[in-house]
Amino acid sequence: MNLVSISFEAIVTHVCFAFLLVSFCLCNCYPSPMEKHVIAVKTVEEKNDLSTGIVYRRRIATCQNVIPEILRKVSVLQVSEIYLEEESWLNAQERNMVLKTHCLTWTKFASLSEESVFRKSLENPNWTEFIQKGRISITGAGLLNCVLEAFAQAFLNQGVKKN
Repeated sequence: MNLVSISFEAIVTHVCFAFLLVSFCLCNCYPSPMEKHVIAVKTVEEKNDLSTGIVYRRRIATCQNVIPEILRKVSVLQVSEIYLEEESWLNAQERNMVLKTHCLTWTKFASLSEESVFRKSLENPNWTEFIQKGRISITGAGLLNCVLEAFAQAFLNQGVKKN
């Protein structure tokens, strides 16, 4: 069984926006004309821990399949929509937010995970620091692994640059 594994990390140390604005936008930004691949986002669970002030949310995003048509000749890739699960923990008092996302589609062949941390900048408390890490692992696609690896790497790099 072939295994392709891709990891990425992006660190932006100076986002010149206040944490509360950044966290509000992250919780309310989809769907948006700026992210044309995101069709819908549904909150399926929300909890507010009164003792810690942490707000937990679990959401399911419906996204367009961005895999190129040529690769969709493989039957397992012939889906119109991809589903992602996002969990977030927002601590407004300490001004930090953690987002964890993973793909619910193609779990037998690939895993995609991403973790983003937004927190008050140590250099300027009016700014927000952003750290993002992610990983894609593809298994059982034979020679197609290399093609999928190249596409995934290009797509992830585009997303990291956009964020």
